Amino acid sequence: MSTPHVAQAFRFFEINADAITEEQIRICSIPASPFGEQERAEYLNRKFSGLGLTEVEIDEEGNCLGLLRGSSQSPLMVVSAHLDTVFPKDTNFEVVRRANRLFAPGIADDGCGLVALLAIAQAIQAERIAIEGSILFVGTVGEEGEGNLRGVRHLFTKGRWAKHVDAFLSFDGPGLDRITNRALGSRRYRVEVTGPGGHSWGDFGLPNPVNALGRAISRLAGYPAPKEPRTTFNVGRVEGGRSVNAIPSEAAMEVDLRSAAEVELQRLDAFFQTCDERCGG
Repeated sequence: MSTPHVAQAFRFFEINADAITEEQIRICSIPASPFGEQERAEYLNRKFSGLGLTEVEIDEEGNCLGLLRGSSQSPLMVVSAHLDTVFPKDTNFEVVRRANRLFAPGIADDGCGLVALLAIAQAIQAERIAIEGSILFVGTVGEEGEGNLRGVRHLFTKGRWAKHVDAFLSFDGPGLDRITNRALGSRRYRVEVTGPGGHSWGDFGLPNPVNALGRAISRLAGYPAPKEPRTTFNVGRVEGGRSVNAIPSEAAMEVDLRSAAEVELQRLDAFFQTCDERCGG
């Protein structure tokens, strides 16, 4: 905090706080539901170009990238935030002010992160802060839900910068109270169960996909997840059926498994697989 350049940057943020907030509102007002991030990516693309970043592009996966070149190309740090929100495409993304607070779907996750990319790039250039190496600013797609981190996966596997990244920093959500400094393993599944279907009275006894999923969920809920290393599981969505008096012919659930340790994630995944196999009709 005593470094002159850091103090310069903080002064820039304070002086331009209102303008940064207005930019956050503009970004958040652009719909960007999962697999529908293109309009927001195009907006960020224009902003990157306007800030004088180079190598500005929207890659084949939909990520928006812009390079702030320092005294050398290396080391290269990626500073990122995700473009998508968890909310569906028919959501009203209008931002509402109440006193000194902003309310809107995705205003924090990840409106905060996206405006931070622009503010940091602006601060470095406006204050003429010299940087060693270079910074690649990236708005990524597919962080939420079924996106399954497709943007970041592409960036590090097939993207043009994949073999050149030396460090990675991601802004996600509000606040400065927590820094995650190690990898978190995540596996996501969609489980679909089908059956013959039928009438709840006349065909009682036929296999019921919803009952099968219920048994699988019940077994998963009993898993003894350790607190350390932190390990979690979540059934985030359940769907199926047409009527209260009809045995459904299909049902599905979406499941998220996470752990800070690979061995625990593998153990949880194996347990979940047995829940799925034994759910039965």
